[in-house]
Amino acid sequence: MDNYSKADWHSQTPETVLTHFAVELGQGLSDEDAQKRLAANGPNRLTARRGKGPLLLLLAQFHQPLIYILLFSAATTAFLEEWTDSSVIFGVVIINAVIGFIQEANALKAINALAQTLNISSNVLRDGQRRSIAAAELVPGDLVFLQSGDKVPADLRLLQSRELKIDESALTGESVPVEKQAQTLPSATLLADRANMAYSSTLVSYGSALAVVVSTGDNTEIGRINKLIGSAEPLETPLTLKMSQFSQLLLWVIVGCAAVTFAVGVWRGETMLNMFMASVALAVGAIPEGLPAALTITLAIGVSRMAKRNAIIRKLPAVETLGSTTVICSDKTGTLTQNQMTVQFIQAGGEVFEVSGSGYTPDGEFTSHKQAVDPAQKPTLLECLKAGLLCNDARLIADADSWRIEGDPTEAALLVAAHKAGLHQASVSGNHPRLDAIPFESAYQFMATLHHDLAEDARHIYLKGSLESLLQRCDNAFSADMQLVPLDKNRLNQQAEAFAAQGLRVLAFARAEHGDDAVEHHEVGGGLTFLGLQAMIDPPRPEAARAIAACYKAGISVKMITGDHPVTALAIAKQLNMRHTERVISGAELQNYSEADYRKHVKDCDVFARIAPEQKLQLVQALQANGQVVAMTGDGVNDAPALRQANIGVAMGMGGTEVAKEAAAMVLTDDHFATIEAAVEEGRGVFDNLVKFIAWTLPTNLGEGLVITAAVFANVALPITPLQILWINMTTAVLLGLMLAFEPKEPGLMLHKPRNPKQAILTKRLMFRICLVGLLLLAGAFGLFEWELSQNASLAKARTVAVNVFVFGELFYLFNCRSLNYSMFRVGVFSNLWLIFGVISMILLQLLFTYWSTMQALFGSEAIGQEEWLLILGVSSVIYVAIGLEKLIVRRFGRRR
Repeated sequence: MDNYSKADWHSQTPETVLTHFAVELGQGLSDEDAQKRLAANGPNRLTARRGKGPLLLLLAQFHQPLIYILLFSAATTAFLEEWTDSSVIFGVVIINAVIGFIQEANALKAINALAQTLNISSNVLRDGQRRSIAAAELVPGDLVFLQSGDKVPADLRLLQSRELKIDESALTGESVPVEKQAQTLPSATLLADRANMAYSSTLVSYGSALAVVVSTGDNTEIGRINKLIGSAEPLETPLTLKMSQFSQLLLWVIVGCAAVTFAVGVWRGETMLNMFMASVALAVGAIPEGLPAALTITLAIGVSRMAKRNAIIRKLPAVETLGSTTVICSDKTGTLTQNQMTVQFIQAGGEVFEVSGSGYTPDGEFTSHKQAVDPAQKPTLLECLKAGLLCNDARLIADADSWRIEGDPTEAALLVAAHKAGLHQASVSGNHPRLDAIPFESAYQFMATLHHDLAEDARHIYLKGSLESLLQRCDNAFSADMQLVPLDKNRLNQQAEAFAAQGLRVLAFARAEHGDDAVEHHEVGGGLTFLGLQAMIDPPRPEAARAIAACYKAGISVKMITGDHPVTALAIAKQLNMRHTERVISGAELQNYSEADYRKHVKDCDVFARIAPEQKLQLVQALQANGQVVAMTGDGVNDAPALRQANIGVAMGMGGTEVAKEAAAMVLTDDHFATIEAAVEEGRGVFDNLVKFIAWTLPTNLGEGLVITAAVFANVALPITPLQILWINMTTAVLLGLMLAFEPKEPGLMLHKPRNPKQAILTKRLMFRICLVGLLLLAGAFGLFEWELSQNASLAKARTVAVNVFVFGELFYLFNCRSLNYSMFRVGVFSNLWLIFGVISMILLQLLFTYWSTMQALFGSEAIGQEEWLLILGVSSVIYVAIGLEKLIVRRFGRRR
């Protein structure tokens, strides 16, 4: 029997489904038939998609322009037989490649994680006997038994159902377990509303059922999500895109300048060998060897800082991407909310009580009209809470440092509310032992339990269910002092509607006297006394509203994309003070939208409910089409495709599925939405430090290239040799430039709007600054080189002066790069001790370069005197003062970068 993944099984009658799969209800498949179907359909597991092999994955890390430049630099130094420098550069290339290889290999584990979700066993009916088999051996047509605690092993059409509730939050985003039944549904019923279906990898939280397997493996809903993950291409981050563009431009500029220099020199009569060496010197000078290492180390430092703030980065560029994020798409359940149902209001005895506290921790107070209330003084309130506690199959358990539940979250919320009023489950249940029960059934919409009140030696029936079901069974109600009064059905309906409008789930409670030890349906058909209403919701995380406000202040919009009910989603959005909550768009509406409509509505609306997995993916794509940099948060299997498609996927570490974590670029260890705001701040700081390094290193490369070009055009000896250029670039990059990676975040970082993703790394202002410093280095180095020669100094001494001009010019300029807008005094002279350490180390190293005989022999340097040092420091001071004045002028009369 073939799989029919696209069939509308929910719209077919159980008899039709059984006939289609040729299976008898009381017999099941035969082993022989099952084996044939297993051979035809394959195992009930997801097919792992093959990607690049390890070798291709590793080689792909070298396929980028910046690495080409490094390889060229390494080859050049090897050609010059400077094996140490060549080895260092090759080492940088290898380290970058290994890091990239590891990060990408980890990212490809998402589909493998999906496959692991089916590694369970199932109870089936075969040859008329009930047996347990591996879920991988299930085939279409198998009859499967479900009970509380089971993981659904395949996509199933329910045949018989008894009080079945399934937690589908990982698949649909529904915040509470879904009540299931076997009745046939219309063909147009959305996935989240298909009450007669059970889907692979969801969890049975209550009840039991018999169902027939309709889809296995890749043809299940989770299999379809697997395909969506495979089709969602991970995007390059803004940083990697810009660095790629910058590297390509730099590569062509270097090649062009070297070619022109070679041609001009030969045209002027120089030998080809000399001009080749001059071209090599120019290329080596223009290559920013330290840039890839600085990029990796700066991002790695960002990763370390993020880990301290409860965010684990799985892909290095994700740190920077957060800094440029313009919109955060957040799942609701478990991300913005606590994923713990909580009773917030109770109506009893004609009075409405508000209950404080959230989650399953039983701490809270009762108020009425903003005045504190003692529940012990409100007998009708206590009776309503007692009904919720006794008519209940859940358990509230105290662990060492937290509270947890066993059973249905809705029933757990009733236990917590009762506990807040001093009604503890063990003592109340002990004094009111259960004698009998009528389980919840969808047809009746209520549950009833019979208890013996030992204190009064009486028997009471407690009921909980929908208001509509209980009102028709009630004849009266209790007043505030437990006196019987007429039942005001209109007022109760209005109150329930008011609760529902706030996104609250409403349960009604009633009581009846009884004289027997058993209870039947007809005995609760009428004559009951109404006790009250309890209204509950999965509450927002307390810190989420503050985090969203901080995002708005930083120019980042927040959108809720959830599978939950529209009314609930909108209510939570309003409690979080989200913007654009005038309306909510449902998945059913999105089905009719064109691509242009998607782009328009995703811009104008911030709350999307009843959203299917592929629609989450489409919404992310629509935002990206609008030019947004999208961060997508989520915790369920249903979030994985969108997490992978987003510019940065953010998974919840505590409550999230392994599939979500593997598909994401970042995992929050505390599941707090507020951590994302901290991550954005870190990301902005990382990008700032990267720009500072680039703005610091490029003037040196420009100045070195200009010095070589000027010497060739002036037909004089090179002021610095290729080996000396390598010394300058490598030592200053490590000891000076990389210290900028440790710069603390500048104040007010989160008060700026996100960077425009289309904006280049280097603005016009920074380009001006780079050119200004490059020209000052050219003038200083070339000028002092020629001055020394005119004073009859040796060529080695003149070159030593030129080298020191570059080193100390960079050193003085470094202090100006600690902030791109302010002086180093504004950010604190000693706020970055690593930089002070680097400066001292660089000075000592340069003294060795100048005066140690071994270094002199290696690099062709020579000792210089006090007069030369004064000239060198004078040129360096001019650079520092010039950039300081430029900053001052811009702050007063211009705009910041």
